[in-house]
Amino acid sequence: MREIVNRLLDPDAAPDAALPPGADEVATLTLQLRGHLQLLAPEVETAARKLKPGVHRRTVLGYVWEANSRLEAEPSTRYGGPVGHARRLARVLNALCDHHEDLSGGGEHAQS
Repeated sequence: MREIVNRLLDPDAAPDAALPPGADEVATLTLQLRGHLQLLAPEVETAARKLKPGVHRRTVLGYVWEANSRLEAEPSTRYGGPVGHARRLARVLNALCDHHEDLSGGGEHAQS
């Protein structure tokens, strides 16, 4: 998951990749991002709902809501077209990965 995120958000992580990615690559990356979000968002939501009510729980659930919202959105020329859409998906996937690691890996908020 992080590899796809890095491909779109961190050009130094994939130095041989051409930026911006071509239309076919963007379409492929977008499908991969969507699939990862569809799998990860419910897991993060389940873990977040086990947290005590508070700021951390609301924050994580907010990212889950954003992920679901991004999955419903379509690319718009106003916001960067397909590349902009893919990058928005990548940013929310990156945040969900962080929260998933925190909640399942014993991070500082895992027992909150």
